[in-house]
Amino acid sequence: MKILVLEDNERLLNVIKTALEKENYTIDTFTDGNDALEALDNGYSCFILDINVPHIDGISLLELLRINHKVTPVIIISSNHDFEKIQKSYDLACDDYLKKPFFILELVQKVKKFCKIQNKFLKFNDEYKYDFINHILYNNGKEIELTKKEILFLELFSKNLHHIATYSELEEYVWEGEDTNLVNIRAMIKRIRKKIPAESIVIVKGMGYSLDKNVKLV
Repeated sequence: MKILVLEDNERLLNVIKTALEKENYTIDTFTDGNDALEALDNGYSCFILDINVPHIDGISLLELLRINHKVTPVIIISSNHDFEKIQKSYDLACDDYLKKPFFILELVQKVKKFCKIQNKFLKFNDEYKYDFINHILYNNGKEIELTKKEILFLELFSKNLHHIATYSELEEYVWEGEDTNLVNIRAMIKRIRKKIPAESIVIVKGMGYSLDKNVKLV
């Protein structure tokens, strides 16, 4: 699961990155609001935003973020204790506001609360299962190698198992915001169907893909 962290204090940024990587999160770090803005659509499952950063502040980024990412968890971290800033952050639907200084364990617990995988395995049948925590696909206990895009595709279903992964969602999350096309998407689906029971991925005509009703989270 990938998290964007915006913090202009590089020492604190490195502490946050190290702590969250120990929890098996993938962390992309930014010290400048402009750079973070360009990366917002790169398939993140959670955002940690400092308010007082160069060029574009964290609250402005939160406002822009909520245009296309209405429910993605956002945690604001800031030394700004002004009530109006805090109120505006919540008005823009941040999930939590953590005042500096804070214990790094406190932030880790917030991330675990708001940005977590409830279940460990995606079970296709008695032979095939995918481990969300360690990003490993198993066939009768034997590991099957997955590409990064195949891993990201499976993780799309970690929170909402039988939702329809639309073409735009695949472009945003699996291709991390890079332009792609139906040919590339279909080629990726074809490859992953060779690694899991092919009937597990269902085509939803004109919309995208879903998982078969027999696939379970356990």
